[in-house]
Amino acid sequence: MKTYKIAAIPGDGIGGEVITAGITVLDALAKRRGSFAFDIQRFPWGADYYLEHGQMMAEDGLETLKPFDAIYFGSAGDPRIPDHITLWQLRLAICQGFGQYANVRPTRVLEGVRSPLAGVGPGDFDWVIVRENTEGEYAGVGGRAHKGFDNDLAMDV
Repeated sequence: MKTYKIAAIPGDGIGGEVITAGITVLDALAKRRGSFAFDIQRFPWGADYYLEHGQMMAEDGLETLKPFDAIYFGSAGDPRIPDHITLWQLRLAICQGFGQYANVRPTRVLEGVRSPLAGVGPGDFDWVIVRENTEGEYAGVGGRAHKGFDNDLAMDV
């Protein structure tokens, strides 16, 4: 039986609830299919971790994540910490560290699952949504460099 190693990072806010519910679904799917299993390891990275350690994830976070087959990420953002820190030190650090330039979200109606769309069943709806992650705040570029010096530079993307 194939076992998929998944790194679960609940992150902040509703992320914990989303990850917990998602793991319940994954476990039910594995049990029903019987041909694969999940080995899920949770990581406490996010705002609370930042407030305790001064960084959003462990120093060796990317190396720690490399052996996993997938990363299941909840959410990032907490009013106690500036947005650029929660975004750039966790989500973007992971995405850019693994060269993930896009979110690819396949969407289809599965057999045995009722669709919230009226009259739509399996085979009627099969989309792939691609969200590009290399511009705007996802570029990970911006802020100030050389603050307080003659060559002080501010950049906004």
